[in-house]
Amino acid sequence: MARTHYIAGNWKMNTSKAEAVKLAQDLVAALKGKANKFMVGVPFVYLDAVGQVLKGSNILLGAQDVAATANGAHTGEVSTEMLKDLGVQSVILGHSERRHEIGESDELINKKVRRALNEGLEVVLCIGELLSDREAGNAEQVCAFQLSADLAGVTEEQMKKVTIAYEPVWAIGTGKTATPEDAEAIHKFCRNYIAKLYNQKVADETIIQYGGSMKASNAKDLLAQPDIDGGLIGGASLKAETFEPICNE
Repeated sequence: MARTHYIAGNWKMNTSKAEAVKLAQDLVAALKGKANKFMVGVPFVYLDAVGQVLKGSNILLGAQDVAATANGAHTGEVSTEMLKDLGVQSVILGHSERRHEIGESDELINKKVRRALNEGLEVVLCIGELLSDREAGNAEQVCAFQLSADLAGVTEEQMKKVTIAYEPVWAIGTGKTATPEDAEAIHKFCRNYIAKLYNQKVADETIIQYGGSMKASNAKDLLAQPDIDGGLIGGASLKAETFEPICNE
């Protein structure tokens, strides 16, 4: 089944306000009229400014996290209501840096996923194994557990707004990349597992991005794989000249 390639940039904790606005302006110009689906995950504090630039363009405004609760006494949190007020359309959840640096549990990630979907936001759900998991032969087991736990209570209809991003944690920011064949094997496994959780139609329609150091030099080979439907791009998304070539593959 033909799925639209979906290329998302995760800016992480980078850029100044001026840099964020300039990058957004460059991307709007570079990606105008392109056929694929695009999103940028922007730091909370720059969402408003970048949102003004992206308005009316073919690039979705994304946030890098969201609270699991509604507005209230939750110091330091940012709610779905606040994100939607700024025009946010998508949110990245379960990123390995949130899991392993912040200590987010699958239970919390699931609450965030359901909260975001119930409020009408799209979700990019990140899953993936540590190097120790892969070396122990448990990569598939880890991905299956995360898919089951993080999608618990998510309906078949809501899955239309869910994108899975497979990110082998050992390949993020390390310069290491899974070979196209290794990445495809896990992507295919995840698609088959989604079919078990839901059905084949949902599995066939779900976009699964690769999120482990995709860049212009390896994007073509990765995106040529039948079950790799796009990329969640970190470092290479911080400059238009390194992000655009991936978007054009």
